[in-house]
Amino acid sequence: MVHVVGVLAMDGVVPVDLSIPCAVFERVERADGVPFYEIRVCGEAPEVRARAFGLRVPFGLDALSTVDTLVVPGIDDPTVPVAPTVLAAIRQAWAAGARVASICSGAFVLAATGLLDGRRATTHWLAAGRLAERYPSIDVDPNRLFIDEGRIITSAGASAGLDMCLHLVRRDLGQSAAAQAARLAVAPLDRDGGQAQFIRHEPPRTSACLAPVLEWMLENVDQPLSIRAMAARAGMSERTFARRFQEQTGTTPMQWLLSVRIRRGQELLESGSASIDQVALASGFASPVTFRTSFRKLTGVSPASYRARFNAERRLER
Repeated sequence: MVHVVGVLAMDGVVPVDLSIPCAVFERVERADGVPFYEIRVCGEAPEVRARAFGLRVPFGLDALSTVDTLVVPGIDDPTVPVAPTVLAAIRQAWAAGARVASICSGAFVLAATGLLDGRRATTHWLAAGRLAERYPSIDVDPNRLFIDEGRIITSAGASAGLDMCLHLVRRDLGQSAAAQAARLAVAPLDRDGGQAQFIRHEPPRTSACLAPVLEWMLENVDQPLSIRAMAARAGMSERTFARRFQEQTGTTPMQWLLSVRIRRGQELLESGSASIDQVALASGFASPVTFRTSFRKLTGVSPASYRARFNAERRLER
């Protein structure tokens, strides 16, 4: 029996998000060579706008009522209200038993239906805060490439949508079929880390009264800095300094300093060819082991993996 995948095409759809499920699922075959999936691109109207061009859509929203999987691609502006007919079509597909997935800002469309209420979900890290603020009943995790909640699956940016689609193939047909689909897409079947590796970990902002001591911390990030030294620089007692710092930045002095040191480590890994140990010392870590542990915890990948992805020279430490 064929597995029908409906891909929703709305005005403002992100073209690459729409094409990913089509490209992945249309290539998947059973062991006997028969295609496993049937793709139906379904739109609000026969033609939809997609950035610099228009798309002619072969199926209407009514076709979503009979799909086995519904994929909602990202949209350019997630603040634009979703048409009631679109929301109704998604809810109807869900009520009929469809598996529902989103790519990137498509999570905002699913959120508008109420299907994500009380569930974990993700979206592109740039929009994760907005999604969490607008829909507080959703447990938004900005660090994940995709989150599988059974019949509801959400993914981050475009490449994470590819990861999610390969994951769904693996759920449906097993590891071998997913590996073949990954090979055809020239993509890894599994990627280490999550979205955190792409996020610039900037320290929280604060008011002017602490600005001089923060600038001093930035200038001396490679030196051993204690709470006592920070408080003395600010002309406060340690207790007062810690309280004021928490009030003005929302975090502790040492956590703020850690984010600064990790950011420095990212900058050094993105440019230059210093060893990981040298980067650790230049970033203020007394131990390379501590640097590796803290870096992985905050970014989701090792310093070596980060360098391999973001250093133009792509020099891995041997």
